[in-house]
Amino acid sequence: MKKGDINPFGFDGEIFRFLDQTKLPLEEVYVETGHYERIAEAIERLEVRGAPAIGVCAAYALALALKENDDEELFLRAAERLKRTRPTAVNLFWAIDKMISHYIPGAGDNFHRLKITAEEIHLHEVNNCARIAQHGSALIKSPSNVITHCNTGVLAVAGTGTALGVIKQAFTEGKIKHVYVDETRPLYQGSRLTAFELERAGIPFSVNVDSAAAVIISQGKADLVITGADRIASNGDSANKIGTFNLSVLCKQFNIPFYIAAPTTTIDRSLRAGKEIIIEERDASELRRHRGAEIFPAHYPVYNPAFDVTPAENITAIITEEGVFKYPYDFS
Repeated sequence: MKKGDINPFGFDGEIFRFLDQTKLPLEEVYVETGHYERIAEAIERLEVRGAPAIGVCAAYALALALKENDDEELFLRAAERLKRTRPTAVNLFWAIDKMISHYIPGAGDNFHRLKITAEEIHLHEVNNCARIAQHGSALIKSPSNVITHCNTGVLAVAGTGTALGVIKQAFTEGKIKHVYVDETRPLYQGSRLTAFELERAGIPFSVNVDSAAAVIISQGKADLVITGADRIASNGDSANKIGTFNLSVLCKQFNIPFYIAAPTTTIDRSLRAGKEIIIEERDASELRRHRGAEIFPAHYPVYNPAFDVTPAENITAIITEEGVFKYPYDFS
């Protein structure tokens, strides 16, 4: 694999192939499957992750559900199974509903039809990323140091990335001097995945513990913060990886921009505000253990929300493929 070239998932003939992100950056292991259940498990285990990416992978999974048997009951059962994998990312539900809308009972050729639909969803997200990168880069001044949280690059989407796509584009335009990568506890999507992508892209970076962001910002070492989002309410309240809300508060305190980059498929217009967003709580083992080693006793109680909600008034702008939106947000 050459520098900068990462292909996280896609069809290889009639087999779905994905990069197991839980093994990164120490190992690059690809998994091949022809069954939707294995993809559902991959989404649950975070072997594939990122709001746009899991939507695309779920679309491919639904096509695979029909490869051997074009059966409507099986298809709808597979759709419900995939919807249960991750409750917060709205892109997952958008992609599944789109696939359901293209299913024709009794047509007999639904596998090929839905495979094409999944590929169209994939391409749609790729094109979204390119436009988000252009819109976002226009907001960044040269030279800038930036903090980012979690992973929002090619591993998380279906293109160059959302927030990380903006950073990559701005870097090619000579605007980015350095990227501070929050490690992103408890699963280290920053130190494992974002750093992996930045190194491949040749972008200068350093990894820091999440709690160091306050020091970095207070010392004037960061000019802006940019993250992605997993679900955005119609008023602009945005759910993203736990720790994002903290960053927005710091930005407000020290008067630097806090940006969110996400496709419009991440906007859930059925929700009026962030308090209506379902926040996924993940297994306690993610905190208790790290790479097989026990960190603290199993009887200690654990609270492990995967996301938090940043209020709209803390967000300088939300960058989408349709343009840049500013507070007060109106996505109608």
